[in-house]
Amino acid sequence: MITELNDRSREVFRRIVEGYLESGEPIGSRTLSRRLGLALSPAAGGGFSTERGLSPATIRNVMADLEEMGLLFAPHTSAGRLPTDAGMRLFVDGLLEIGNLTEDERRALDGRMAAGGGSTEGLLERATTALSGLSKCAGVVLAPKVESPLRHIEFISLNPGRALVVLVTENGLVENRVIETPPGLPASSLVQATNYLSARLVGRTIAEAYDGIMSDLENHRVQIDELTRSVVERGLATWAGGESGGTLIVRGQANLLGDVQAIGDLEAIRALFEALETKETLLKLLSLADRAEGVQIFIGSDNPLFGTSGCSMIVGPYRDGHERVVGAIGVIGPTRINYARIIPMVDYTAKLVGRLLG
Repeated sequence: MITELNDRSREVFRRIVEGYLESGEPIGSRTLSRRLGLALSPAAGGGFSTERGLSPATIRNVMADLEEMGLLFAPHTSAGRLPTDAGMRLFVDGLLEIGNLTEDERRALDGRMAAGGGSTEGLLERATTALSGLSKCAGVVLAPKVESPLRHIEFISLNPGRALVVLVTENGLVENRVIETPPGLPASSLVQATNYLSARLVGRTIAEAYDGIMSDLENHRVQIDELTRSVVERGLATWAGGESGGTLIVRGQANLLGDVQAIGDLEAIRALFEALETKETLLKLLSLADRAEGVQIFIGSDNPLFGTSGCSMIVGPYRDGHERVVGAIGVIGPTRINYARIIPMVDYTAKLVGRLLG
């Protein structure tokens, strides 16, 4: 659609969007006429002189045309104009000039990601926190269901009634879950459960092995005692239940909840975060990330998830050493987020996560 705009309309539209991104306020024709000054030449459409730029009346006519195209709207009678979600999408896709990360921002991301332990969860936590801090938005990271074949599984006793289940996949992801264990469970049962599942799971995905293992347990075709069987069933149930949704880490929600002026509706933001926690939403976002070639931008009504919240999400997929998408990382902020600065920030972080995961 950007090619359908002449130079005059494109410049008026660009100035309105840039003003909105800067202040969040609508821009009127008189203000815009003063700002344009001599920025436009007669070649942009004719009908005005270089001495006085575009008159407010001419700008109002251009605004009306842009409004009819669904790119602008008037929040109040006689007020200036603001971009619609469709207008923001057009601006981001066709007019936005993407910036570059500063050296300080690169060093900050590199330093925060390199600090701490080597677990996948720790790395993703640090990445999310770093993005949130630098962008002043909410940072989100989505770790998908475990689809890679397993390299290692182990049950470790924590204290009476609880055990840690550790999974290591062939692509290097490490995930930990805590399960409840039967009273009086001896350490030998955890060893037996580890050996039993290792023999049946290593080299396969949980999805591939789950039905066969559960069938064997139900039909008593395995040589393990009842306590061990209980541990195996609980461990499998925990992992199978987690598979369907993936894991979402959100940091910096306060950056959104505190920006009432930019967002406008606190309850809509709370509803957004509640929606993000649902497995259905996670699956949809994973699907979008899996198809993405690079950073994806969701603006307001572009996506039902953000349509009522006044928010945008900028998210990039991160990949493993085999170039397979294994998750997504990004930020959620107000619709007038600083796209030019944050898009390269998300892109750099996603690639950095992928390299560190190996």
